[in-house]
Formats: sequence, C-alpha cells, structure tokens
Amino acid sequence: MVDASFEDGREAPLNLGAEDSDDLKIISSLVQDAVLPVTEMTWRASDRRFALLLNRFRWEDRDKAERRGRGYERVQSILVFDNVLGVASQGIDRTDKDMILSLLSVSFEPGDDCAGEVLLTVAGDGAIRLSVEALDVTLKDVTRPYLAPSRHAPQHSE
Repeated sequence: MVDASFEDGREAPLNLGAEDSDDLKIISSLVQDAVLPVTEMTWRASDRRFALLLNRFRWEDRDKAERRGRGYERVQSILVFDNVLGVASQGIDRTDKDMILSLLSVSFEPGDDCAGEVLLTVAGDGAIRLSVEALDVTLKDVTRPYLAPSRHAPQHSE
C-alpha cells in the first residue's frame, strides 16, 4: 500500500490573498509573465479598487506538464488591489487599445503604519504605482486552464 501524495490531489483554481510583503511575493511569482490587453485594467476610485484581468502562465503546473510531455497552460485570473488611494503609470500608453502588457513582478514598498506603494513592473520599462492605505490583494482564477498559444514556457535571460 502506498500513501497518497500531494500530486494525487485534485487541482483547483487559485484563490489567494496577500496582506503583507511575504504573501505578495508568492502572488508575484504566480503572475510573473501574465499578459493582458491595456484595456483590461480598471481603476474605480470611488471603491478604492484597482483590478486587472490577466492571462496567467500556470507556473505551478510547469513541472507536471514537462513530466507528462503535454503543453504548458495559461488561465484567466483577476488580480485585485483594495484600499487604493491613487494610481500612476509610466511607459504605458492607455490610449493604444491594442497594447499588450507583460507583467514581470509585483512588489510592495512599505510606508507609515500599514500604508505604502505597490509597484507593478511590466516589460518594456513600464510600471504602475498604486498608493495603498493597507496591502489587500486578491488573485483568483476565473476560467479553466487552456493550452498556452505559444506552447512554450516564458524564458528570462540570467
């Protein structure tokens, strides 16, 4: 008789939250190389909420895909930031409705009390800075995984 392993468990959509820098590092690693049209970012000042609809590379599935010889996957996910007091960006032309962004990282620069700045870095020297009263981030998968159109895992030079 063999004990069950974690790999035997049923995969479920991600639904994660972050309330500190360590939690945010995990979310950042999961959204690295996510792509999204510039039109899929929303800032609702009255609700103090900034949200992105991402096509997230499933890093957590990469090793399994390689072991089984199947294609890599992406999944649509919502990345939501609450308690947002202001949003600024550089290197992103919001009027170019065909622009596709590639998210590289999400980091937090603490300020006074729980406040601080969230920095979303995108490829091509672009960035989005969110001034937050407190760190409150949610990452939630909203579709079933699908075969990555490129059929390749993202590559980064060392």
